[in-house]
Order: sequence, then structure tokens, then C-alpha cells
Amino acid sequence: MNLSFFDQFTSPSILGIPLIMIAMLFPALMLPAPNNRWITNRLSTIQTWLLHLITKQLMIPLNKKSHKWALILTSLMMLLLIINLLGLLPYTFTPTTQLSMNMALAFPLWLATLLTGLRNQPSISLGHLLPEGTPTPLIPALIMIETTSLLIRPLALGVRLTANLTAGHLLIQLISTAAITLLPLMPSVSLLTTTILLLLTLLEVAVAMIQAYVFVLLLSLYLQENT
Repeated sequence: MNLSFFDQFTSPSILGIPLIMIAMLFPALMLPAPNNRWITNRLSTIQTWLLHLITKQLMIPLNKKSHKWALILTSLMMLLLIINLLGLLPYTFTPTTQLSMNMALAFPLWLATLLTGLRNQPSISLGHLLPEGTPTPLIPALIMIETTSLLIRPLALGVRLTANLTAGHLLIQLISTAAITLLPLMPSVSLLTTTILLLLTLLEVAVAMIQAYVFVLLLSLYLQENT
């Protein structure tokens, strides 16, 4: 029984072929195709307004040179948002519960922000490793600490997203299993458990949206430090 709880995090496959690529490409089908009513369609209008709001919130702290990252950050935000929300549906697979996928998104983008800073302003980027006014005896230790903190940033990005989504899915499955088990024995307790399950599901919808926003927001802050 304990092993079955984690079966939802294994990549589904048919005839030995993993279906994770289909799960990652499916969110693209949620976006409308261009047609004559693309601008006047209400759904497209809402999506355009949402994209404009997200892009505005991400680009406000950045300078004009960093605005070329708007397409990358907004696309990543929409990808994570749709994947996280689709993963809450029954009998679905959430690719963002895999640490390998989250690290594959976090590490290249973090490295790109770091290399951008080292290329455009190397002295300022390296200056973040040593705060101003540090006593001389503490300089070597502080440089090592700041370097370690810098290098674990992509790991923190990937682990944060993976841990939050994995914990939420496990809680939903545990509470739903308890509700089904208690239904023939104690219907009143099962009804209370189902109510808690509905509230937890609403919380997980909020967590799915917040974690997608936090992931991209932290990347924009790393970009702000290096530009």
C-alpha cells in the first residue's frame, strides 16, 4: 500500500515507451490556434490579459536590457502553470513532480543569468560574493559561504517545486484513501474527511499557481542581480 502511493509519480509508459513528452507537450493544446476571431474571442482576450499582467509583474524590477528575457520567462511561467494545474486532474501525470525535469529547467536558466552577469559586469557580479565592509579575517570564509549559496540556487529551485507538488499530491491521495475506507464504517467521519479533501484540493490549486510564479520570480531576481 505504501508503494502504491508513489506510483502516481512514475512516468507512465505504453509498450515500454515513456509518455512524459506527451504530458509536457499537451499544455500547448490548451492555447488557441490563430484564426479570424483570435482577437475578438473572449478566451483569447482573457489569456492575453493574463500574459500581459504576468509579463508586467516580472519585468517591472528589471532594467530595459533585461526585457529581452520577457518571452522566456513568460513562456516558462505559462508552461509550469498549465502543467501544475493539469496534474491535479484525476488519472493524470504531473511532470513537475520529477526532480530531473525541474533541474533541467532551473540549471540552464540560472547558468544563463550568471554568465550574463559575468559577461556584462564581471566586477559587480563577483562583488556579490563579498559584502562591503567585511572584516579581513572573515573574507575567505565568507567568500566560500557566498559561493556555496550561489551554486545551490538551481538545486533550491528544483527541490522547492518538486517537494511542494509531491507533498500536495501525497496528501490528496492519503486523505482520499481514508475517506473511501471510512465510508462503509463511519459515514459521518468519511463526510468530514471528504470536506477536508475538497478544501485541500482548493489549497493545492493555489499552491500549483504560486509555485509556478515563485519559480519564475526567483529567476527574474537572479537576472536582476546580474544586470
